[in-house]
Amino acid sequence: MVSGRFDGRVALVTGAGSGIGAACAARLAAEGACVGVLDLRSAAARACAAGIRAHGGTAMALTCDVSDEKQVEEAVARLVASFGRVDVLHSNAAVLDPDVYGRDGGLEDLDTAVWDRTMEVNLRGAMLMVKHTVPAMREGSAIVLTSSVSALVGDVAHAAYGASKAALIGFTRYVATMYGSRGIRCNAVAPALVLTEAARRVMTPAQLADKAAERLLPWACTVEDVAGLVSFLACAESRCLTGQTLVLDSGTLAHRPQHAVQQWRDRQ
Repeated sequence: MVSGRFDGRVALVTGAGSGIGAACAARLAAEGACVGVLDLRSAAARACAAGIRAHGGTAMALTCDVSDEKQVEEAVARLVASFGRVDVLHSNAAVLDPDVYGRDGGLEDLDTAVWDRTMEVNLRGAMLMVKHTVPAMREGSAIVLTSSVSALVGDVAHAAYGASKAALIGFTRYVATMYGSRGIRCNAVAPALVLTEAARRVMTPAQLADKAAERLLPWACTVEDVAGLVSFLACAESRCLTGQTLVLDSGTLAHRPQHAVQQWRDRQ
């Protein structure tokens, strides 16, 4: 952690009520940023912001459905009214609710409402956040989008989620191209399984063991690992990085994961 790296800068983190978003918001605040903590769940956003303030940081809670343009516009306007601008946007919000992500299974049985809601939050939400924060940005600002290793490989389920995350990688390049001349950078992070509290709750010991067997390194990614990478991509030390997607997966995609191959064969 680099204390003071974001002194005098303003950051906005979406999906910041828990997990990766909360860790990234806390990291940016610990390094000096004034942070807008945005989440659909107002209580979670308030709790994260309160935690940052309790540790001496500056944060304000914002409640917003990122797929709703009016709500996005109002949330960004509140942040800008309080702090004057936006220097860092970390667009991290994604729909992981059991009634959406949990129903994102085989294509033959896929409810189109699940597909549409996934795209609304994961992809449209990122677009709206960029659309409404870029006018408040200046030269030296940075945008970091959260994609996923699901964007880079196929699987036997979660096609809507994977497709939305793959689209974010393309979107990253477009944003980087459109705003590079203004000195605004855009990059994406693509984590593998991150052992959040939610992940530990829903995954069985067997599933966790399977994921561990696919990694080259003996440890899984944590929210702190993602926060460290996001902080780096948002700071001046990465000033020549733009339009890139950085994979954070403990080596999972560096080889052929045998468990995934066997799982595919079992489905045939």
